[in-house]
Amino acid sequence: MDCIFCDIVAGRRESHRVLEDEFVVAFLDVRPLFPGHTLVVPREHHETLTDLPAGGVGPFFERVQRITAAVEAGMEAAGSFVAANNRISQSVPHFHTHVVPRNRKDGLRGFFWPRTRYGSEAEAAAVAARLRSALGE
Repeated sequence: MDCIFCDIVAGRRESHRVLEDEFVVAFLDVRPLFPGHTLVVPREHHETLTDLPAGGVGPFFERVQRITAAVEAGMEAAGSFVAANNRISQSVPHFHTHVVPRNRKDGLRGFFWPRTRYGSEAEAAAVAARLRSALGE
């Protein structure tokens, strides 16, 4: 398997590491939206969030939370954008979370799509029911 992020985790590829421990490696994105844009990846190769074992979700997102606080403080940002893609728009098939420093009027628009409303309360109720069904509720 040829995975850029596995190569970074193993030290076979250069990166500007921000944090590394037994669960994750966090490093600067080579094509940042803004300086400080950091990627957090699990050490073990899992393609998507749904592939990450349940026991790894908490430790992974605890690190994402720490990195988010550090990106905001370190970059003197007013806030942050935290996102992950599952398959669609996932440029590297190794689960990763983007932590991007944000400030008002910073010009970031690429991650935002037009928002709409449900056609009716009945439509919204039907969508919620489909999701509960998928959860087995």
